[in-house]
Amino acid sequence: MTMKKKLTDDSLRESRRNFAKTVATTLLAAPVVASFAQAQTPQPSPHAPEPRTPPSAQPSPSPQKPSPVAEAYTEVARARFGDHLSAEELEKVKKDLEGNVRVADRLRAFKLQNGDEPDFVFSA
Repeated sequence: MTMKKKLTDDSLRESRRNFAKTVATTLLAAPVVASFAQAQTPQPSPHAPEPRTPPSAQPSPSPQKPSPVAEAYTEVARARFGDHLSAEELEKVKKDLEGNVRVADRLRAFKLQNGDEPDFVFSA
């Protein structure tokens, strides 16, 4: 029985050693393989014109005017936490609150029917 256990331990040790060698070889070979792969990619010629991107047909969206609710939330945050927030942090809070109000408006706009039910997840 002890002989069988010793064989098992030796075989585990061998596989661990082989695994370590494989990992080390892979780590050493990775930069070499990457340099060969980079050498195989064609370099753009200096005389070739750069590809131009066509101008977008849609104009860039203008920033939305903040809702009065978001401005009110920002004023509450400024009153409660203004002493602890810098101007940049307060601006970030303002943007976050504006995003939250927009998301809440979108959720509120989605009308549910009387028969709609929530999706339940049962776990034991």
